[in-house]
Amino acid sequence: MELQQMRYVVAVAETANFTRAAERCQVVQSALSHQIARLERELGARLFDRTSRRVTLTPAGEAFLPAARQALDAAERARAEVAAASGELRGRLAIGAIPTVTAVDLPSALKSFHVRHPQVRITLRVGASDELAEQVRQGALDIAFLGLPPSVRPKGVRGLALARGELVAVVAPGHPLADAAGVDLHRLSDEVFVDFPAGTAARAQSDEAFAAAGVSREVAFEITNADLMARLVRLGLGIAMMPAAFVPELPGVHVVELRDPPTRVEHLIWSRLRPSPAAAAFLDVLDLRAEGTDQGAASGSAS
Repeated sequence: MELQQMRYVVAVAETANFTRAAERCQVVQSALSHQIARLERELGARLFDRTSRRVTLTPAGEAFLPAARQALDAAERARAEVAAASGELRGRLAIGAIPTVTAVDLPSALKSFHVRHPQVRITLRVGASDELAEQVRQGALDIAFLGLPPSVRPKGVRGLALARGELVAVVAPGHPLADAAGVDLHRLSDEVFVDFPAGTAARAQSDEAFAAAGVSREVAFEITNADLMARLVRLGLGIAMMPAAFVPELPGVHVVELRDPPTRVEHLIWSRLRPSPAAAAFLDVLDLRAEGTDQGAASGSAS
């Protein structure tokens, strides 16, 4: 089994198309198809179901894909370790972040890192804390910035708690609560909400607070994009709960400070293994040490 064959399988799985996968891998489609067919014969199982319109993973392909990604990541990390030992930082830095990260100025940190280490290829993936934590565990991401309820820590990784902050309500300028202060959750429970999808850590921060207050609420709009959430709020379609430190990024909304507000903790996490050379260098840019605590024994989980 060759790494190139694994790279082809991952490309087809991610593009769901042999032609696009071949373009990504910069090979002719016939060569890519031949290598995948050869690997399937070696494994004794089909990895893909192919029709004229779509390509999907078989159960065997679903089982093979995570291991293939881990093998490719390990090979890339090995090359990066050798280069680092020679005094040259190369390879990949794959970062994940929630859309409302505030503990660090992430764009500025990425710029500083790129200036210091221009040979490192940086990728950034924005998503939910639960998904990002799993991708760190699988090796698809080197590090990730999460936002979690205080009772939850991600399992199976190492990391640091960066900052703790309160949530506030954000409303449209003409909303009856626009000039209010010290509003409790019982009063907010009558409102229609815009929030992150149910089951995500970002949603849990508010859900747990309302449950603790003994009240329910209606979440009519489940959104993954903070800018779209703010736009719906500005149009008066609902109100939202957002980290107070992030609200300055959302012009055109009014802040309502809460009594006994929900809180969240921002974490920076990486694999239980020591950080890759690129990840360690990024921690240096942030002026952080790669000696985070093992998050595996926490009472909650972001998985």
